[in-house]
Amino acid sequence: MDVQSASQLAQQKCKPCEGGVDPCPLPVAQQQLNKLPGWRLTHDGQRIRKDWRVKHFMAGLEFFRQVAEIAEADGHHPDLHLEGYRNVWIEIWTHAIGGLSENDFILAAKIDAVGPRQ
Repeated sequence: MDVQSASQLAQQKCKPCEGGVDPCPLPVAQQQLNKLPGWRLTHDGQRIRKDWRVKHFMAGLEFFRQVAEIAEADGHHPDLHLEGYRNVWIEIWTHAIGGLSENDFILAAKIDAVGPRQ
């Protein structure tokens, strides 16, 4: 996987992944995250996560609705979390390989493009 800008990633479509490929190496994942502000590694480098604080509960749900449309269109689905009615976070990883793939960074860049209303 080549390290790309957020705009380059956001222009791509996630590719189907049924396993059989190695997860993204940790150093490459860290370099790619430098291009995606606010995203960080979790679960020993197997997932990426970003947190937001939204204006109110409905803003969080609207953000998740937008993310759901993007995820469904790309066939790559993140974990969506809403806590304390204003705190939202998203975790992304490629379940089929138990780690990170290029798809995860593509989806992160697309999520950043819509971002929640504050």
